[in-house]
Amino acid sequence: MPLLRLLPRALVDSTFLRVYVLLALALVLALGLSLSAISLVDKVRREQYHERLADVPMTLLVQRLSALPKADQAGWLASHGERLAVDLTLHESRDDSLGYFERLRLSEGHTLVSRARNGHWQLYRRLPGEARLLRAELGDVSEAQLRGLVRVLGEWLQPLPSAVRQRWLERLSNPAVPLAIDDGPPKERRETAGRDVVARSHPAEGALSLYWPLSGGQVSGDVPEAKWLTVGPLQPYRPPSVPVLSLVVVMVLSILAVIIYLIVRGVESRMTRLEQAATRIAGGRLDTRVKVQSGDFLGRLGMAFNGMAEQVQSLLRAQQDMTRAVSHELRTPVARIRFAVQMVEDMTDDPAVRHQLRGVDGDIAELDALVDEILTYARLDSCAANEGGLETEPVEGGALAERVITSVSDLHGHLDIDLVAGPEVEFTADPRYLQRALQNLVTNACRHATSRVRVSVEGEPGVVRFDVEDDGPGVPERARREIFKPFARLDDSRDRRSGGYGLGLSIVQKVMVWHGGSVMVDTGPALGGARFTLLLPRQEIAPVREA
Repeated sequence: MPLLRLLPRALVDSTFLRVYVLLALALVLALGLSLSAISLVDKVRREQYHERLADVPMTLLVQRLSALPKADQAGWLASHGERLAVDLTLHESRDDSLGYFERLRLSEGHTLVSRARNGHWQLYRRLPGEARLLRAELGDVSEAQLRGLVRVLGEWLQPLPSAVRQRWLERLSNPAVPLAIDDGPPKERRETAGRDVVARSHPAEGALSLYWPLSGGQVSGDVPEAKWLTVGPLQPYRPPSVPVLSLVVVMVLSILAVIIYLIVRGVESRMTRLEQAATRIAGGRLDTRVKVQSGDFLGRLGMAFNGMAEQVQSLLRAQQDMTRAVSHELRTPVARIRFAVQMVEDMTDDPAVRHQLRGVDGDIAELDALVDEILTYARLDSCAANEGGLETEPVEGGALAERVITSVSDLHGHLDIDLVAGPEVEFTADPRYLQRALQNLVTNACRHATSRVRVSVEGEPGVVRFDVEDDGPGVPERARREIFKPFARLDDSRDRRSGGYGLGLSIVQKVMVWHGGSVMVDTGPALGGARFTLLLPRQEIAPVREA
């Protein structure tokens, strides 16, 4: 992988160390994202708070300024700047050093707030219907400046009709600077205020409220119609609340969870490939290999796995070659011995000698059958190890079972071998090897049956099922896995005296694995003996259309 080339050699060679470092980097990234997200949220909220705080006075100033003739605007700015302790100036928007987005926000009627290098605040607002900008520069806001702004606002609202005044209050008011006309401060503060601005602090909240009397004449508690302009309470800026911080943390943790999942998923996917390769090799696909992508622990494990599979395949091939060679070589001396026995039998009429010769001939026939079984087993092993292709063709299950029963019945005339009637079951398979597997099961059942053997073929969803059941002693549960091993025999009912070489069931299992199916044994529900079951994946045969 190209990314691995950028990592130190120690990280490339150690899967654990690389995963550990990646998780540590993910944690550092999550911490950085958390701090950045909290800082960004705090910055956005702080800027929004400052803009809302500056929006009321700047809107008020540009409204007052735009209502004056241009000749009087410079004097008005100078007088009000001195009155509010604020530097007020007019600028052409094209001459001011503002960015594109700042100009866009100004054209949309927003107030801009920025901090100059000298630490002063700079406020910008476009005059209604003009391209000029009003700029206000001030240091930290003082209570005297707030009082002056409240006076300017009150003087402007004083002569306006009530309806117009209310509309302006609704337009200027915002969450940072609430504006209202109400009964004003407490009674004792109203009586001492006169025509000046009254300030009232709220220690519990750290807020400040400002009041200015709108009605004319002497203001006292005896004048119920007196109304006050109320500004506030002006709340100080508060950092993000716990719900906001919780949301940020949840988002960052979600990102961290995704990153960790991707890291662990990469390791898991490589382990999954190893598991799949091991499963395929366990199923007989010895040519399976793992793709090695790096030189770390998992990469070295993959290389060792490939070497192991190569060694196992080589050993199995050597064993199969030796088995086939020995089996073929045995045929020649066996044939010679049989020929010699027949010659001796033709040369003597002694009944005792002829009886012994017939016994020798029977042993030779057994030996010949054993060689044939070994060759068949080796051939199946070789095909499975090298993924030899099956010569599949359409097969009808009932007809296949009939052929097997016919071939076996002549050898076991004392048994009743039945095929359970049922619907036709068609599928695709290698008929030669499948018939050999079914014949081995039927022959095995005949060896151990008392009087009856039963064969059935059923078509189930996605699978074809062959059942071979006998009324013999059955197979003990503890030995049901062992009997499919080569040369395995039971110690009780199914032993060497009953015939067989211990390869028949092994051949059955090889044939079924080669077909992608399975074989199992249990107790037959109908006859009470052993029941062997073949399960074969079913591939439907497309119907042939007539021309």
